[in-house]
Amino acid sequence: MSEQGKVHLPVMLSEVLSLLNPTPGRVYLDMTLGAGGHAQGILEKMQNQGTFIGLDRDAEILKIASENLSSYNICHFCHSPFSKASQVLKKMSIPQIDGVLFDLGVSSLQLDQSQRGFSFQKEGPLDMRMDKSQEKNATDILNKYSEEELVRIFREFGEESRAFRFARAIVEARKKFPLKSTLQLAQIINQEVSFRKGKIHPATKVFQALRIETNRELEELTMALDAITRKLAPGGRIVVISFHSLEDRIAKQFFKKKSSEGVLEILTSKPTLPTREETKQNPRSRSAKVRCAQRTST
Repeated sequence: MSEQGKVHLPVMLSEVLSLLNPTPGRVYLDMTLGAGGHAQGILEKMQNQGTFIGLDRDAEILKIASENLSSYNICHFCHSPFSKASQVLKKMSIPQIDGVLFDLGVSSLQLDQSQRGFSFQKEGPLDMRMDKSQEKNATDILNKYSEEELVRIFREFGEESRAFRFARAIVEARKKFPLKSTLQLAQIINQEVSFRKGKIHPATKVFQALRIETNRELEELTMALDAITRKLAPGGRIVVISFHSLEDRIAKQFFKKKSSEGVLEILTSKPTLPTREETKQNPRSRSAKVRCAQRTST
């Protein structure tokens, strides 16, 4: 199998499987299939009995997952964003599901491909589209958004305290030349705030904000949580792995709201965190938080 076709290390797999509790003969939905790491764990628990649906808005990664999971004959692979998941189930004539997993953020495969433009550590085009068929990319945002709009997304989606300073620097730079590459943007940020070893790179939150805006990630998540909860069978579970506070806040508030309405029972009063051993083996897991809720009979 090629390097790209390998299943990358899934974050908090044992915790996810314990909370989701996949069982043979039932129906499970993986909203962000990636290379299939979590899916493989779920499918092993299902013992090739039941139905497994894997969604991803990245068609390239979906092909890799279908290769990695080819030995399981209960899989259905669908190119779809979060917001269309309920429509996918309707087309498949699946009225209810017994469990759903959201693994949020960027997959390691996407980060490793410099041409996708997700990483400020590698030279590549400022793309950041998870679905390459969509029109708007990060280049469009950086070169066309007003200074006020850039400040807004850096503050809201990056929680960046230096949003105005960075937005002003970007606007001034693009007057001289169009912004096209990841390292070009990182250099503009570095000129404003120098990177110090041992500290978070100053471009980190700007890149996060651009990615979220490019892919409408928070809007997609909010829409999907509500729609997919309606598809959960009584006793069905929803598991969310988040990697930054914005995603975690959305999941937390949604679970709390649905719990107060009697729709969901929260199974994780506080988010489950990775073990120290896992963070050493898989640095990507350091910021991970897992929340889980179960559909009531209401």
